[in-house]
Amino acid sequence: MTEYKTEEIISITRICKTFPGGIVALDDFSTSVSKGEVLVIVGPSGSGKSTLLRCINGLEEIDGGSIVIDGIPLDGHRRNRKEIRTEVGMVFQSFNLFPHMTVRENINLAQRHVRSKSLKDSEITTLELLRKVNLLDKADKYPNHLSGGQQQRVAIARALAMQPKIMMFDEATSALDPEMVGEVLAVMKVLAEEGMTMLVVTHEMGFAREVGSRVIFMEGGRLVEEALPLDFFQEPSTERAKEFVSKILK
Repeated sequence: MTEYKTEEIISITRICKTFPGGIVALDDFSTSVSKGEVLVIVGPSGSGKSTLLRCINGLEEIDGGSIVIDGIPLDGHRRNRKEIRTEVGMVFQSFNLFPHMTVRENINLAQRHVRSKSLKDSEITTLELLRKVNLLDKADKYPNHLSGGQQQRVAIARALAMQPKIMMFDEATSALDPEMVGEVLAVMKVLAEEGMTMLVVTHEMGFAREVGSRVIFMEGGRLVEEALPLDFFQEPSTERAKEFVSKILK
């Protein structure tokens, strides 16, 4: 199990989120995340996992409750939201790379426009990150010349280029062919070993057990159970979690 410090970096208190039509995505949800922790979020489809990440990053507005990121409240202040978005990197199921730009141009872009870095400094960071995700030889390729796993690793490098304190992964491997999943999980594992704070929505239970610091199980927008990975997968304490684990580990 990954060890992590106890200093809190994310505090989520009784947040609620309802979509049009009365669809309750988050219902009085609370949790906290410590620096260096790898929080794995699991649950059935529609349980609110992805909405939770989008709310933490300010991509969705909450209807009530509070979210504080590294001491900064996610409120109506534009400056706070901008600062939070530079501290929180997010990798989605879809790669969202610009098809008309090369790999290096995709990674350079936000560094130059958001971080106001020079092209020289951006290039140094970009090449370091491409080496980190084992794609240095693809720097001048376009996204459509890469496999899905390679594109997702570029997306991870692009998020890391902003030097975030927190990385969030929303089912980052679910759109990949099975043989490509491992190469993305390997990069995520390295980040965890280096002490990156991570929130990971995933169906990869092997990763959850090996790399996770803690697992939370969600359903109906609520936190049903939270536990250490070994405890959750071997002896979940709630009947609903037992049912879920029995199905996913078949």
